[in-house]
Amino acid sequence: MEFQGKTVEEAIETGLAELGISRDDAEITVVDPGKKKLFGSVPARVEIVAKEKLSDGQRAVRFLAGLFPFLGTEAEPVLASEDEKIRINLEGETKGIIGRRGEVIDALQVLAGAVANIGRKEYKRVVVDCGNYREEREETLRRLAQKLAAKAVRIGKRVRLEPMNPYERRIIHSALLENEEVTTRSEGKEPARYVVITPKNLKSFGGRNKNGRRGQRGDQGRDKPRTKGFRGEKKPYPKHELPAESTPETSGTSFSRGGTPGYKKGGFTGFFGTYLGKSEDPAPAQAEPSEESKGTLFDPDKD
Repeated sequence: MEFQGKTVEEAIETGLAELGISRDDAEITVVDPGKKKLFGSVPARVEIVAKEKLSDGQRAVRFLAGLFPFLGTEAEPVLASEDEKIRINLEGETKGIIGRRGEVIDALQVLAGAVANIGRKEYKRVVVDCGNYREEREETLRRLAQKLAAKAVRIGKRVRLEPMNPYERRIIHSALLENEEVTTRSEGKEPARYVVITPKNLKSFGGRNKNGRRGQRGDQGRDKPRTKGFRGEKKPYPKHELPAESTPETSGTSFSRGGTPGYKKGGFTGFFGTYLGKSEDPAPAQAEPSEESKGTLFDPDKD
């Protein structure tokens, strides 16, 4: 609608008041800014149109409708319900829209959920379905959950399912929520997060506890420190003192009985090695061997 005023701002305020909307909810186009003349003036004219206010579900449907041409499909999204959760059905040409194990339709559901929850404080679930695929898949997952729960109880071990998206993991948890024999929990990181079914009669195998981890060997010896080798006070290694420099007829390696204690071995007395005294000291006098000893000790012809 077109509105007039002496100025552009006055024309906008007049139009918003008449339409009963705020400036954020309106699309404003200035048709003529107006001008003043010598005699009189030309009023300003603006065109104001209320913006289309879409619900969360309608916003998600419009997003999918704009996305499908880029995917090469002629599927048409239709908003089925928007009460507790937003449900969108895909109709028309839906070939290849589900994908292997529902990978394509799961991705579309995640994107639609992100668009629908823009500006919301509390997250609202969005379900994108095609030809009752969700209903059939949910029934399959519920049967699988009951079957694997019975197996976990029978063998007494934890059973891990294949990685699933949050929507399918929620189905597994809800299917076994009232089962008194097992508990469920999600483990791992996205996108490889999976559900683990744990029986309450979990058996211990190979030293593992009910949580699947190896347990301790009890409290015995837990507080005792681990030690290696000899424990106790370390005794000092015995030290042997060398003989004093004033010891006569020794060079520090003498085994003389009259020498320093600790250097005695057996009954051997005398020198071992050469004299290591000071160079300025006179060499000890050595007795000349007798002629008899010379002939007796060094005659090679005598035996």
